[in-house]
Amino acid sequence: MVTHLLETKNIKKSFGGVTAINNLSLTVEKGTIFGIIGPNGSGKTTLFNLITGMYPLDSGTIFFNGKNITGLRPHQIAKLGIGRTFQVPALFSKMTVLENVMVSTFIRSSSLKESQKMAWDILELVGLKEKANQQVNNITMEDRKRLELARALGTKPSLLLLDEVMAGLNPVEMKAAIELIRSLKTEELTIIIVEHIMDVILSLCDRIAVLDYGQKIAEDIPERITNNPEVIKAYLGERYRARN
Repeated sequence: MVTHLLETKNIKKSFGGVTAINNLSLTVEKGTIFGIIGPNGSGKTTLFNLITGMYPLDSGTIFFNGKNITGLRPHQIAKLGIGRTFQVPALFSKMTVLENVMVSTFIRSSSLKESQKMAWDILELVGLKEKANQQVNNITMEDRKRLELARALGTKPSLLLLDEVMAGLNPVEMKAAIELIRSLKTEELTIIIVEHIMDVILSLCDRIAVLDYGQKIAEDIPERITNNPEVIKAYLGERYRARN
């Protein structure tokens, strides 16, 4: 029985003379929250783009739920069960909140009535039901982040990739977002989160991988990651060691 949902084997991606991902191998177990951290430019978002088929691999292999998905198009990968958010919410600004979520549900249903019901259920889950009929132009940054998450959930993923969903949120909003993400984790939904805010990563994740210049320099449980000398040197800094 396969317990890991996602596996990357020695994947590599370069842009011109710059290697963004360098022979990266990761395994993500089902029903977990897996964190990815690292300095700016370390390859975190590029990794998401490779997993979702936005960029082609130069070499290596990606397996999802035991299936080789290397070379598949983004819509094919989404249908298999991988959903994602983007650092900057990519929303349809002239549509309503409800309509934005309905767009993503059409990957699972061609029925307008069924898609609308799915969208309503998701909006209730993320706390946006009362704003369903508002135009996206009129909602707050916090609500835009929740809507971006709702659209990803609309594809009914078994693997959800979250790319800096906390960016732009204040501490109160961040706390609410952490609770929402924690509530989403089930045996049926595995989450990979890229985030710079360490308190968020430490409170949510079962395991953490650290990237630097496209390479994995560490992978472990949160308590060990924060005490790893190589991670402190490359990313956290000595002030973080002193704080802890």
